[in-house]
Amino acid sequence: MYRFSTREWIQEDIDLLLDEVITGGCKLIVHNDDFNTFDWVIKTLIEVCRHTPEQAEQCSLIIHYKGKCVVKEGTEEQLKPMREAIVDRGIGATLEFD
Repeated sequence: MYRFSTREWIQEDIDLLLDEVITGGCKLIVHNDDFNTFDWVIKTLIEVCRHTPEQAEQCSLIIHYKGKCVVKEGTEEQLKPMREAIVDRGIGATLEFD
């Protein structure tokens, strides 16, 4: 069902943290809207950001109730393709720089 193993997810998280420490941070923020369903946002976060189903569900609830949520942190180089993939699915997303 998922393309990445737990080991690959852990390594990706370690790489993102190391890059953030070395190069400065960037945040991928997903914004709430009135037309995308919870299921679609959850599916997108799992496929694009490699969230676990639990992480994706928690983020979708925060997005719904708070209006936005930081769904991933890393470098601009890592997060820009993710933002574009999310936007291509009809979900609002932006990058914020520290």
